[in-house]
Amino acid sequence: MASDHPHRTPARRRHLRSAAVCIALGVALFTAGALGLSPLGSATPDTATSARPAHGGSLAALQQRVRQLPTDPDAWSALGMAYVQQARQNADPATYARAEGALRRSLKVQPAGNDHAETAMAALAAGRHDFRRALTWSLQATTTNPYSAPAYGVLADAYTQLGRYDEAFDAVQRMTDLRPDSTSLARASYTWELRGDTRKARTLMNRSLDAAASPAERSFALTHLSLLASDAGDARTALREAQRGLGQSPHDSGLLEARARAYTALGDHTRAVRDYTEAIAIAPLPHYLLALGELQQSLGRPDQAQDQYRVLRAQDAVRKETGARPDTDAILFEADHGDPRAAVGMGHQAIAARPFIAVHDAYAWALHRAGRDQEALAEANRALALGTRSALLLFHRAMIHQSLGHTAKARGDLRRALAIDAHFHPVHAPEARAALDRIDGPR
Repeated sequence: MASDHPHRTPARRRHLRSAAVCIALGVALFTAGALGLSPLGSATPDTATSARPAHGGSLAALQQRVRQLPTDPDAWSALGMAYVQQARQNADPATYARAEGALRRSLKVQPAGNDHAETAMAALAAGRHDFRRALTWSLQATTTNPYSAPAYGVLADAYTQLGRYDEAFDAVQRMTDLRPDSTSLARASYTWELRGDTRKARTLMNRSLDAAASPAERSFALTHLSLLASDAGDARTALREAQRGLGQSPHDSGLLEARARAYTALGDHTRAVRDYTEAIAIAPLPHYLLALGELQQSLGRPDQAQDQYRVLRAQDAVRKETGARPDTDAILFEADHGDPRAAVGMGHQAIAARPFIAVHDAYAWALHRAGRDQEALAEANRALALGTRSALLLFHRAMIHQSLGHTAKARGDLRRALAIDAHFHPVHAPEARAALDRIDGPR
């Protein structure tokens, strides 16, 4: 390969390949249903929101490099991966188009044996929620280079979102065997979180933090340690972990959202609103907007809640115009704040492309809100089939059981939900307590 590109010295080639690998690991990690958000989180993985690529060079430097080295496939793949990272941070579909252009250029320069571009194409497809295409590209990348840990990471993400969990766990194991670094350990943590073993998930995420080789990896680990604590009802630990991360990365939107969740659970609503607002200013991601809107709603501030909901409606209009598939946040938002029948249609569309537990849950809730509880129960059971410990999933199923007259099962799910996290949602947690009081009667 060096003879085809005599201008690329071995040192420069190693640098570019390292850049592409680091960016791929940072961007592709949990490209949907990300770690620590209880698998219900947005399909936007929650990498650090720095605008600088993970290898430390600026996007402008990568653009300059491809101008200097227009026939270097590694330079183009690194630029493409940086665009994928930027698109995940700014929620701008046009940036994905720029990413695809750069990656197609890399593959045109080097059509065969280009596992970096193939891995990046898989991450790009995952960012667009096209997980079948992500699977195709990641399988191609692992065939091209069976020793590429990043390729196995994106493969694991694709399998996870397609509901092929055993294959996802095998891919994570292969990734960890190849390179037991911060990103592979974080993925391993997620596999145990999905299966309900939150203790092992925390242990592995702490190991990921210890192995972090960059500020972005450290922020990622601390974000999800905070979210794991929040999901377990330990708001003070969640706050402490988020504060640790923000001490080093004060403008990381994922850490700001994690701290906002902790403040919400602790009843410090002023600080929670401030952190959500700042996170949205950095990255207007749907789950940030929905969380702030529902917090404002719970505080009796309908006008402020509607401010967030208007942005969500505008984002969904853009999604429809571009033909993108609906995500879980959009489905839940439509079910609770719009037209439940429309939410059912969105859920049906989403589940066909992405049969992941978070999508099963959102679809179940849409069906319930539309009065189709028997169908909703089947989806809710699928959402909990792995044993995931999630108060929100249990609450959703509890309300479905209640509507079907399954009082004992509703009581059991409500008690489990509130035992896991008594403050799991600013609107639904009080609803859960009220529903349980109605079932149990006067005490």
